[in-house]
This record gives sequence, structure tokens and C-alpha cells, in this order.
Amino acid sequence: MRHGEVENPTGILYGRLPGYHLSELGRRMADRVAEHLAGRDITHVVASPLERALETAEPIAKTHGLDIATDDGLIEADNVFQGRAVGVGDGALRRPANWRHLFNPFRPSWGESYVHQVVRMRAALDAARDAARGHEAVCVSHQLPIWTLRSFVERRRLWHDPRRRQCTLASLTTFTFDGDKIVSVGYTEPARDLVPPHLRAGARGAGGGGGRGA
Repeated sequence: MRHGEVENPTGILYGRLPGYHLSELGRRMADRVAEHLAGRDITHVVASPLERALETAEPIAKTHGLDIATDDGLIEADNVFQGRAVGVGDGALRRPANWRHLFNPFRPSWGESYVHQVVRMRAALDAARDAARGHEAVCVSHQLPIWTLRSFVERRRLWHDPRRRQCTLASLTTFTFDGDKIVSVGYTEPARDLVPPHLRAGARGAGGGGGRGA
């Protein structure tokens, strides 16, 4: 699951910075997903250690009478621009001193490599599978790592247009296992009506998926 909307009045790329919590709307999104999953056979809830992920996991864990585990493998992708505004023409990308970080979009050169994201996310997914063997687990993470893992599993290239990620706020990307093998991937948006239209999956200009709303 991707976390809900974050309170971010200054519009920066917060990345792994501490202190960024769900907005009131984000909490409603989390509650909506908890209601959606209430009847599921969930025996394990695990989240990224960042506040927004833990807060998103809370109502799901409460509904199922579970504690929330944490796994660093689910954390947001590292990014050299965290803590800054990154809009084209009005932020860090306008400064020549930062252009040295932009030479290779295929890695990407401005942050954690896609391959490293796949490795740690797959390890976290496998650990959650093992913890809930025979049942279901919910892992709360962030847009880019979720989409990167899904792209790898579905054998798509890892570099991509951030506006085209199918991973909107509070969405569920479901990996189904047969034993230790992933046999299918699903996607649902239980809180879609709460997500502003410009932030929904596939919306043009939904740059928040690249950082501000990650």
C-alpha cells in the first residue's frame, strides 16, 4: 500500500526527512482502506519507518488487532534533492550547480538506483510473505519503490515517466504468491474518490509521485 496524503504546505520533496505526517485527508484515506480490508485474512502489517507510512498502517493494524512491524526495506527512495522545491523553473532544477545530478535518468543519477530499490523491496515483500505464510500481509511503503518493484516483477524497464506510475495515494498493489513465486499482480484504489484528480494514477502533471507526494 502507498501511504495517504501528507501535510506539506511548503511543497518540498521531503523524501526520507522526518516530521512529515498525514494530513487530515490522508487519515481519511487510511481509514477508507482499513474499511476496505476489514474482511481480509490479514495477519501481518508492516510499514516503512517514516511517519506517513506508520500512520497509514495504524487503522489497518487496529482493525485486525495487530501490532505494526517496521522494515527499512520499505523506506522511500533516497534523493539528493530532498528538502528542496524541485519544480522546473521554480526550484532546485533551475540551479546549474545541481545539474551534475541529472546526467543519467536511467539509473537515476540523482538518487538511489532502481536496482537497489528492487532488491530491498523484494526482500521486504518476501519477509512479509513469510510472516503471514498462508494468510495475507499489508506492507505500507512509498510510490517510487512500489512502482519500481512492480515494474521489475512485470518485466518492464525500470526507468520511466513519473507521471505514468499507476500508484496513486492510498492505493493497493497486490502481489499474490504460490509458494515463494509471485504468480500475479493486482491494483486497486479503495480511496480514489478522496484523491484530488490531478494526483490520480496516470494524470498528466501528477509530479507529486516523483517526490512531493511520494
